[in-house]
Amino acid sequence: MDDAVFLNYKIEDRSYVSYIKREIHNLVVAEGFSSQKIGEIDIVVAELTSNLIKFAETGELLYRISSDGQGVFFEMHCIDNGRGIRNLSRMMQDGVSSSDTLGQGLGAIERLSDTSAIYTIMNWGTVVHCKVYKSDATQPDRKKTIDLGAVQVCCPGEKVCGDGYAVKKVDNGFQFFMGDGLGHGINAHEAALEAIKAFKECREKSPAEVLRYIHQSVKKTRGLVGTVAHLDIAGQKWSICGVGNISTIVYTGLTAKNYTPYNGILGHNIPRTLNDSVQDLEKYQTLIMHSDGLRTRWNLTDLPGILKYDPNTIAAVLYKDNARHNDDMSVFAAKINL
Repeated sequence: MDDAVFLNYKIEDRSYVSYIKREIHNLVVAEGFSSQKIGEIDIVVAELTSNLIKFAETGELLYRISSDGQGVFFEMHCIDNGRGIRNLSRMMQDGVSSSDTLGQGLGAIERLSDTSAIYTIMNWGTVVHCKVYKSDATQPDRKKTIDLGAVQVCCPGEKVCGDGYAVKKVDNGFQFFMGDGLGHGINAHEAALEAIKAFKECREKSPAEVLRYIHQSVKKTRGLVGTVAHLDIAGQKWSICGVGNISTIVYTGLTAKNYTPYNGILGHNIPRTLNDSVQDLEKYQTLIMHSDGLRTRWNLTDLPGILKYDPNTIAAVLYKDNARHNDDMSVFAAKINL
């Protein structure tokens, strides 16, 4: 999973729309998307921005070029705090409109995207996620053990992100890492990159031992906080260890279990004793990790049906409600399909 950051653009007036449409068009042209794919992305962006202005007046677009096991793709989230969409399933049908238009916008977004999702609550707003692959995407593996999703946005005014996350396969399981370099900007970015490099090369299974390895590897950097979670499928358990203020929550249905990290800074000072926190692996759990660029006082029970959605949408919804917009902002979600 690529951790390419999202570019973000706040739309506060209709006059902004033509600029953002041109920026996205130029982005996918430069990436080498075919003329057909570019045309499809242009339509999706046009429909999303038109709906945003028409029904919510203001909002935020997050977009990026990234890649995964299926190839390179363009991905976008459209986020607003508007009045929401009443009877979403009906509004997805062609010819149905609440504003005297042709009523083909939401249906067109779904048809032209390789994957798409809409989460909406009345008087809360709407989050639309869509992804278009550069080449025709293969059918997703319905038997995947985990589904992954993330939103990562730079601190306003910065061009690089001081947060970072990574995932790796470990025997019959997976390890997940999220780190947050001290401060923001290039020095924080370098610390996060060095930590991710150390995480990927470390062969330890214990999250505490992985953190010790990262600690030694990042001593020449500014330092960072970080958490490692190990999903042990054979042992049917989670092991988690963290240093500093990365928030880590495992949801089992609507029941949440929060992990409390140790005090310290990787690369500077960590406790002499680090122990893994262990909990049972259960069916259909969801792991969520985020940096302190998001507020911590949230609860997914306040968002009806959100755990039925893919991790990309879960991450975007948490970003919508909790982003501080004064630091790097990263939220990562993994759904376990066991």
